[in-house]
Amino acid sequence: MKKDGEGNKVQRKWLLLCHRLERFPRSCGASLFIAGTMAEENGCGNNNKTMQVKSLNKYLYLSVAAAVVTILLKCYAYIVTGSMGLLSDALESFVNLFAAVFALIMLRLSQKPADKGHEFGHEKAEYFSSAAEGALILVAAFSIIWSAVPRIIHPAPLENIHIGLFFSMVASVVNLVVGILLIRNGRKRRSFVLEADGKHLITDVWTTAGVIVGIGMVKITGWLLIDPIIAILVAVNIIYTGYTLISRSASGLMDATIPEEDLQKIRNYLGSLQVKEIEYHSLLTRVAGQRKFISLHLLVPGEWTVKQGHDWADKVEETIIGLFDEPVTVSTHIEPVDDPASMEDIGIDRVMPQHYP
Repeated sequence: MKKDGEGNKVQRKWLLLCHRLERFPRSCGASLFIAGTMAEENGCGNNNKTMQVKSLNKYLYLSVAAAVVTILLKCYAYIVTGSMGLLSDALESFVNLFAAVFALIMLRLSQKPADKGHEFGHEKAEYFSSAAEGALILVAAFSIIWSAVPRIIHPAPLENIHIGLFFSMVASVVNLVVGILLIRNGRKRRSFVLEADGKHLITDVWTTAGVIVGIGMVKITGWLLIDPIIAILVAVNIIYTGYTLISRSASGLMDATIPEEDLQKIRNYLGSLQVKEIEYHSLLTRVAGQRKFISLHLLVPGEWTVKQGHDWADKVEETIIGLFDEPVTVSTHIEPVDDPASMEDIGIDRVMPQHYP
């Protein structure tokens, strides 16, 4: 009973805070808007975001399970055949397991609410996971090449090929289904972690496919060199995927702008405000994981009152937020359209006018 009473007390406090935040102007600054977002995430009716967080975790748990299953299948396939290609394939599955666990840790970190030391949140942690996935893909690719070269120099016969191929194909199907699921949901929810992990699994499918083709050709032709050569060709192919993931992560860590189609949504809406005598400039955006950060200057008639400008700024912020499903932080700055000084602070480095008192 005591715990229930304490829980009700905390809930009442949050409801009171939410009520105050709704009355308080969000256009007064980005920090106030972030505070409002934190309040929503802690009990002010934003249950959809909570469900989305749990859903993302669920997919990564599925990835971990898939990695364990494929490790067992591929290791057995290597043991019964002695194929260097299947050994390389099994080694990559160990990399998949480590990557999935690391991705889960980074996703949990990225979902932590903003705190005193990280006032803009922890969303960028997703980029570390994506970069690690890319690096691990490269490690797996080079390990495959390293393992295949000795077999080119000293070819070895393969055994129990049919059994090995069967278990390898089952493992590939598992990775294919889980990989597609992760990529689709990662793109839908704008999660670099899910998309990167899904692409990692798809590269594993390509690896397995190449190995299966190589082993099949060895059985048909009897040419033992095909096995290691196919393994090397597959490794070269997945190197590109690893490079792509690392490149995207680096771009995100350097505050890349939001996608062009999202920018166009914002421009179309802001352009429609000209009939209300409202213009804009200095539209700056960046992406941090799933969250978008958007800032702009609104140019309003000079004869407007502070309240008029403030009310429109509040409306603009809320409308832009409503354009997207993922988390968005918007901040605006009001300026008089007929003041030449308003055009002197368009860039990221604010230039103060000479006549500023």
